[in-house]
Amino acid sequence: MTKPKVFITRRIPDAGLSLIYDACEVDLWDKDLPPSKEELLQYVPGVDGILSLLSDPIDSDVIQAAGDKLRVISNYAVGYNNIDIREATQRKIAVGNTPGVLTDATADFAFSLMMSAGRRVVEAEKHVRAGKWKTWGPSTLLGVDFAGATLGIIGFGRIGKAMARRATGFGMRILIYDPTAQAMAEIIKVDLDTLYRESDFISIHTPLTPETKHMINAAAFARMKSNVVLVNTARGEIVDQEALYDALKNHRIFAAGIDVSDPEPLPMDSPLLELDNLIICPHIASASTSTRENMALIAAGNLLAGLKGERLPFSVNPEIYN
Repeated sequence: MTKPKVFITRRIPDAGLSLIYDACEVDLWDKDLPPSKEELLQYVPGVDGILSLLSDPIDSDVIQAAGDKLRVISNYAVGYNNIDIREATQRKIAVGNTPGVLTDATADFAFSLMMSAGRRVVEAEKHVRAGKWKTWGPSTLLGVDFAGATLGIIGFGRIGKAMARRATGFGMRILIYDPTAQAMAEIIKVDLDTLYRESDFISIHTPLTPETKHMINAAAFARMKSNVVLVNTARGEIVDQEALYDALKNHRIFAAGIDVSDPEPLPMDSPLLELDNLIICPHIASASTSTRENMALIAAGNLLAGLKGERLPFSVNPEIYN
């Protein structure tokens, strides 16, 4: 019996990859850098399935180039803004993602970024390595307090809720902005203006949509406290980076920690790299060994289910089954 043909856009952990190799004819892009749009168009024709990463633009051109055999697109990520869901749905192509499994790892990292930026950990480490540590000083590298502070969470899905659980251990007051969420015990649902105005820390956990693109802009920064710390582990496009630079450079806000940028990777001539009050990480919030292995298992499970014509365990467009 002929095995289904799949294209995998990058090497994923063996826990999932081995399952796919056992069941499929695999074409693997085994390079560190992702395939370009032109290379995707070259490799997808005739495939039954695609396993993609969030950096791969699986748009209408790629989906159409794959042809009528394409049955499933499995994204090795929670987010799926890199995929043209409308095109896939119109063609009855199942699209899957990897939710839930990276919740705790991402929340841990977001909280770590928040604490590191607020207490100037990276800046202090650089201070030592540069030979600037001469003595203990009452005013050296002063940061902001966490205990009793107000944390504003934008987007109250799995990761936003996990962030709130961590914040309760610090006795933080928690505000949330999410039109679809319900207020919970000790969680206060507010509008964006209130969240901006009252938060000492703001952590972004909303999906990237046309409505959320650049929602953190110059007008938003103007409404925030001057001592606020902003954290973004969601998507880079949610924050207007020019406005972020201006807010940090002019000390309109205290500090920020970002694990995502627009574009990724951030160009080395970006002015953001000049700032001492900004921590920039290379999109590693889910980068724990067990999390990435579990993501691989889920992505493989979605891919194999779609190839069999079965409902995906984690479906982005379940309406195709109606």
